[in-house]
Amino acid sequence: MTLNPETAAFLGQLAAGVDPNAPVPTPTPASSRAGYLGIAALLGPGPSILEVKNDTIPGSLGPIPIRIYRDHAQTDAPCLVYYHAGGWVIGDLDTHDHQSRQLAQLTQATVISVDYRLAPEHPFPAGHVDSLDALTFIYENPKLFGINPEKIAVGGDSAGGNLAAYLAIAAKQVKIPLVMQLLLYPVTDSRSYLPNVDTFSYPSILDNADSPLLKLSTMHFFVQELLSGQDPSVVSDWRLSPMLYEDLQGLAPAYIGVCELDPLRDEGIAYGERLQAAGVEVSLSNWPGQVHLLMQLAPVTSDGHALLMDVVDHLKIAFNGSRK
Repeated sequence: MTLNPETAAFLGQLAAGVDPNAPVPTPTPASSRAGYLGIAALLGPGPSILEVKNDTIPGSLGPIPIRIYRDHAQTDAPCLVYYHAGGWVIGDLDTHDHQSRQLAQLTQATVISVDYRLAPEHPFPAGHVDSLDALTFIYENPKLFGINPEKIAVGGDSAGGNLAAYLAIAAKQVKIPLVMQLLLYPVTDSRSYLPNVDTFSYPSILDNADSPLLKLSTMHFFVQELLSGQDPSVVSDWRLSPMLYEDLQGLAPAYIGVCELDPLRDEGIAYGERLQAAGVEVSLSNWPGQVHLLMQLAPVTSDGHALLMDVVDHLKIAFNGSRK
């Protein structure tokens, strides 16, 4: 399938002024973080909404920054707890500010974006620990946030999708009721991304190894930084590879969005099939001609906007039982 023309045009804008013959620099966490912020800046500011508030909440590893988005005056609102993309190494509240504003405005839910700890400064499992600590605190203190604890969804994209999948399982273990798990192009099997792995269970990894916005080599870099010298067998921990968790019964309904030209496509689909086999309600969308991070491209591509609206519809149904 050919790359979608609108997406190709945006990628051309990203590449403007870059010498195609210049050697590709070795990525570092600092350069990669700056690059991701640059992409977010190109997408422009998000919509103006009633309230955007920075705060911190306590966690077992120390304070966790969050950003709260409201475009309503409810005191018992539904809530989406969101975890940003970035391979557990890059991304922050600012890279996903536009998207969080859109979700808050369109769903009329409170969106709480979590700035979990990143590797290599904080290797695995620090980000996963922060993520569950944040969800637990939000659930146990609903009046602080003006939310309904029976109407909480978790969501994330890419590595954030991995965190959301992990949290859906952990929530069942600690008896936090969730109404939905939103998994956008999630990492569900990290075993594929060790540098010495050359046989893959998911064809999309090789088919899209050189895909724009996310390459196989980038996943190698992320996992290397995430582990930071730990034994490579850590990637088989179910928190990094939810695909390996045995009992997926009783989890919150899932919305899984994947993209045809994304190396992560097939593991997202396979995880959806495992959830369905366990009796979990799953809605799957697969976007032809599209690449990783599609929903962040909602300001510049029709498909990105369509994915955003599909997510909004599913969240409204999870929160309210209808699209109203």
